[in-house]
Amino acid sequence: MRGIGGNAVADIQVKSITRNEIGEQEVTWISEDTLTGWLDLSGGDSKYTTYNAKVQESTHMFVADYKQLSDMIKAENSRMVVNGQVYDIMLIDDPMGMHEQLEIYLKYTGGQ
Repeated sequence: MRGIGGNAVADIQVKSITRNEIGEQEVTWISEDTLTGWLDLSGGDSKYTTYNAKVQESTHMFVADYKQLSDMIKAENSRMVVNGQVYDIMLIDDPMGMHEQLEIYLKYTGGQ
């Protein structure tokens, strides 16, 4: 069987929280894995808020060949960086448990 291939390289990052010298929490993102696949827009909107700030809200799907991901990677603590753009991971799916492809559902959060 031929693989999915893709034209986008995604860096999966996991949130790490440490405390500095005065006890404040500092969030850093640690690269945990890389996938090559396809990024596709699922839905979205770009509108102005009450204060005339333009806000882009969009959801995407990243499709890649199946790869066993680290146990550290969970939707609750991970994000994906694709072409310098940051996306929150909403769901990581192995359709029907067939281990053929990964479908990762994303929400756009902005530039890096």
